[in-house]
Amino acid sequence: MILLEKNIYFCGEKHPERSIFDQLIPLPQGTTYNSYLVIGSEKTALIDTMYPPLIDRLMKTLESNHVESIDYIVANHGEQDHSGALPTLLEKFPNAVIVTNPKCKELLMAEHHIAEEKFQVISDRETLSLGDKTLEFYFTPWVHWPDTMFTLVKEDKVLFTCDFLGAHHTDGELFADYSKELETSAKRYYAEIMMPYRTFCKKYVALIDEIAPKTICPSHGPIYKDPKFIMDLYRKWVSDEVEKKVVIPYVSMYNSSYEMAKRLNDRLQKAGIETVLADLVHTDEGEVAMELVDAGAVVLACSMVLAGPHPKAVYVAYLMNLIKPKMKYFSILGSYGWGGRLTETIDSLIPMVKAEKLDYIVVKGKPTSDDLDKVDKLADELIEKMNAL
Repeated sequence: MILLEKNIYFCGEKHPERSIFDQLIPLPQGTTYNSYLVIGSEKTALIDTMYPPLIDRLMKTLESNHVESIDYIVANHGEQDHSGALPTLLEKFPNAVIVTNPKCKELLMAEHHIAEEKFQVISDRETLSLGDKTLEFYFTPWVHWPDTMFTLVKEDKVLFTCDFLGAHHTDGELFADYSKELETSAKRYYAEIMMPYRTFCKKYVALIDEIAPKTICPSHGPIYKDPKFIMDLYRKWVSDEVEKKVVIPYVSMYNSSYEMAKRLNDRLQKAGIETVLADLVHTDEGEVAMELVDAGAVVLACSMVLAGPHPKAVYVAYLMNLIKPKMKYFSILGSYGWGGRLTETIDSLIPMVKAEKLDYIVVKGKPTSDDLDKVDKLADELIEKMNAL
């Protein structure tokens, strides 16, 4: 275990070899599962547990550090990367009680078949005494499940924020190094997990400002002894402001869509507008999502497959609808061979995207000089709009 503050310990695990999260999110560095032990003068509490495949590591850590009793297991969130070790812990520490909120209790009972009498249900801002340390609970639903909450050790001002403010980041030490690499990991994590709940994130950023913790301990990634780093990043990401940046995800079977995407990209760059030209065949979804966090506009370029847009483009459209980026403008560049429904299909996939739709440019076969003139016109419009942000 690693000491964080007096009688507050980290007892989690790194998992750098894990390559995908929830069978959905690529993990370039793997991830961490952060569990914490708080030892009061009268009671001991474990805050969050462990991902099921690594339960033995947690149990070995507790045993090797002579943890002989646990009175409370605080469940900030019911997902199994947090709660997977609960049955094993209750077997090892039969007198332990799970402290959580009503929604999390419901989920844990369904997932682990834990008896109802093993729970102590608390209310928002309720406190729990460990003797010389006091836990205070803050309900924070929808960052990112309806059951999530924060736990604060009041005397030490150490705040355990569950998934909020986390990062799938295993490079470096336990404590944040405040590097550009960590910022990238945190931004990717925000894009993939928190961005769909930006309004809630904004609310809980304000809550953390109210709490004013000395240390922030998320459930994934490093611990922040200086919370200003991650809080300033989140203030930027949850704001309504966007960058003068155009993201151009593309998939092109015979280079027609790519030719238009490249022309748009080059013209924007020449005018000083930041662009991201993302090849959807070789770029993972997390990288695209991260670029969408602060993009001012997105132009999706794609080929047709049979009578609809290429599946890679369909996936990105579906992803945009799920994560709801705050971009201001959207357009489509497309090409087809004999027909179909390209723009109609993509439009049907993005009802939650509230961006203004600019002219779509869809061509049959290879773009003509007239078609490329239309791309130039779209570029000029985007230049004007980006410079007006």
